[in-house]
Amino acid sequence: MRFTNTKCLFDSTLVLIVAVLGFGVFVDVVHAKEPVPETARNIQLGGDNNLEIVYIPEGEFKMGSTAAEKKWAVSEEGGAQFSSGGGYREAYEGEPRLMKVKDGFWMGRTEVTVGQFRKFTDETGYVTDAEKPGGVTQCFDPKWIPRIGMGGPPHPWLSMPDKSWRDPNHGVKEQDNFPVVCVSYNDMKAFCAWLTKKERDAESLPKGLVYRLPTEAEWAYACRGGRSDSSYFWWGNDLNDAKGRLNISAIDFLPNADFVWPGSKLIWSDGYPMVSPVDHYGERGRNGFGLADMCGGVWEFALDHFDPKGGHEDVFYADAKQRSVLKPVCRGGNFYDVPGNARCAVRLGIASVTYSDSRDGFRVCLGVPRESTSMKVSTSN
Repeated sequence: MRFTNTKCLFDSTLVLIVAVLGFGVFVDVVHAKEPVPETARNIQLGGDNNLEIVYIPEGEFKMGSTAAEKKWAVSEEGGAQFSSGGGYREAYEGEPRLMKVKDGFWMGRTEVTVGQFRKFTDETGYVTDAEKPGGVTQCFDPKWIPRIGMGGPPHPWLSMPDKSWRDPNHGVKEQDNFPVVCVSYNDMKAFCAWLTKKERDAESLPKGLVYRLPTEAEWAYACRGGRSDSSYFWWGNDLNDAKGRLNISAIDFLPNADFVWPGSKLIWSDGYPMVSPVDHYGERGRNGFGLADMCGGVWEFALDHFDPKGGHEDVFYADAKQRSVLKPVCRGGNFYDVPGNARCAVRLGIASVTYSDSRDGFRVCLGVPRESTSMKVSTSN
């Protein structure tokens, strides 16, 4: 496996160590100044599989959302008044507060794909939590029909014992370029550990760095794409400018059905009622850091425990006595969500480290190691 540049635009003062490995090149930037914006690398996984990562320089941003943003989220346009219980989820975001990401890091341009995850399982024989005896995953109920006049739609998700990332029950043929879903926090960390070992064994791993899930602060900072304000989306506050940027609830018929997702939605088709291929929207779907699909698509997990009071600048692990917060964090919304639930500030706690869902995925981070404590399975929702 080799590390190769897709944009090799480094100033000579930025490079501390350059090593040529076969036909690939890597640069150790742990203590270097940042590369030029959008420096990207392809990690060769073997065969036709590669994983592209983009460099994110250190910087400051605002975590959280304003009272006006929270109010908009549950408005008729934002649409979160029913799906998020009339506003209680918005309280998780906290007030806007300035935070700093102290170390530059690399992040997947897209979520990990089905094809990339298959390469991992093929090489290791890894069995996901959903595939283990007694395992289940949350998937779309094909018999679900939305109803009108109930103060909100019934939820179309069921726990299924016979589904997994191999078949997440989307109702469409699974493609290698779809983001992998129905994988748990445990499964995601196993993928990152495999990638770290694989790169280290190939002597392609930059010194002092490991593959892992991003911390919540890293994810939130990366999502905003370099914006220092607390805008609703990475491009700003205007929902009219969302066209061609993201996959959320829109005017798209569900598979084998004659209806669309209920509730507030985009008034155009985004092409996919369920999950879309990664980077489907191209340059228009990428933020200021060049990251694709940071809002909508699938929920993305962070390394931190979930704190209902809001995210933290440093990686957060709750005290074992705080059982209600011993859950992973997910960010960014998904293809089923209304606009108010797919903003940069949106965050939720996942039920447990073994829980998986056909709306949840992840992207990798290459950065300095962060301590990762074990998390006890929480029975609270």
